[in-house]
Amino acid sequence: MITQSAVRIRPLPGAAPRLLLDQRQEWEGLADYLPRRGYARSPDSAEIRALVEAADLRGRGGAGFPTAVKIAAVADSPNPVRCVVANGEEGEPASVKDRYLLRHRPHLVLDGLLHAARAVRADRAYVYVSDVASARSVRTALAERSPTVPVHVVTVPAGYVAGESSAVVRAINGGPAKPTAKPPHPYEQGVGGVPTLVQNVETLAHLALLVSHGVDAHLAHGTPECTGTFLLTLSPPRGPAVLTETAYGTMLRDVVTEHLGRVDVTGVLMGGFAGGILGPEALGLPLTHDGVLRGGGLLGCGAVALLGPGDCPVSAAADIAAYFDRENAAQCGPCIKGTDAMAADLAALASGRAGTAEVDRLERLSTNLRRRGACGLLDAACAATASLLTTHRPLVDAHVGAACPDCAAGARDDDTRFRITW
Repeated sequence: MITQSAVRIRPLPGAAPRLLLDQRQEWEGLADYLPRRGYARSPDSAEIRALVEAADLRGRGGAGFPTAVKIAAVADSPNPVRCVVANGEEGEPASVKDRYLLRHRPHLVLDGLLHAARAVRADRAYVYVSDVASARSVRTALAERSPTVPVHVVTVPAGYVAGESSAVVRAINGGPAKPTAKPPHPYEQGVGGVPTLVQNVETLAHLALLVSHGVDAHLAHGTPECTGTFLLTLSPPRGPAVLTETAYGTMLRDVVTEHLGRVDVTGVLMGGFAGGILGPEALGLPLTHDGVLRGGGLLGCGAVALLGPGDCPVSAAADIAAYFDRENAAQCGPCIKGTDAMAADLAALASGRAGTAEVDRLERLSTNLRRRGACGLLDAACAATASLLTTHRPLVDAHVGAACPDCAAGARDDDTRFRITW
């Protein structure tokens, strides 16, 4: 059981600009933020865009998409009215980074949001969340300092698909927090029908640090293809998770050793529910988007959960598939039927009720259903299933007709297995 009731915070060592506060400070108010160069500069659109491009800042929401490209798509629109959204709807159950920033460092996020608004010359901004504590923190911060553009806080029910960019736009426009067909994309026609920049809150926090501390401070960490630092949510097989700021390119094994000590690792849930269930050899991967991809997984939003003795990867995959089946938006047939079928077959496999026909069907579904859904949920379910079949195939074959001792002992805990409650 990896469900957490507490999270340990581990800031980046040294004197570099930090995303995480010292644990002795619970909440960073305006009086604390201003001495850290907060709200110190108001560069124009051209300068902000130049800083983002020079730093090669990539999104921290999961895909690692170049931030400069997203800004340009909105800033260069012929429509003179534009909007920007801080996306804090942390749909990934194994991650707490966005909740931390919004709850504890709201001014850092708001500072970055205002820079993003200037970069695209937006006339209004939104903070989009599902976490009640985050919404309360942001509203308190807004009451401390009047922003240069109107900032509205929008709360929605939590959900895996609620943070998808078109779902963000749809919810702010008054609809359900569910994805819509694209095109149009939010950068073409978003909130109120105007071009909209939707940016993850950690990306905005990095933007604030980039403006206040400069490009060199950002490039002092990371690798040439993956610059800077990122927030990593690391869950051990047992005990509380660790939220730490980590330089891109750091070996996963080094992070685990530093923060968890000796851990008997039998598998790695990499990059959250969508990143794949890899073997213990994943500890040797460098934490970059390309490095993890070469190892068969995804770095995603920087959530890593470790499996240990007693944790069966087959039952873990079944739990994840059950979660995706429950969380699908119920808007497109391939996702409704596909997630249900994969969840059913994986549950049968974990309980020893599946035969080779079910395993063959899982192989077909996890391959043929990719890119068939309206959003990324179906692809996430396919990736989790395919990684199990590829990385843990001997274990899968051993489950045909007979559950392993761990599964037979009832080690499964439904679909809350890797969720962090905090």
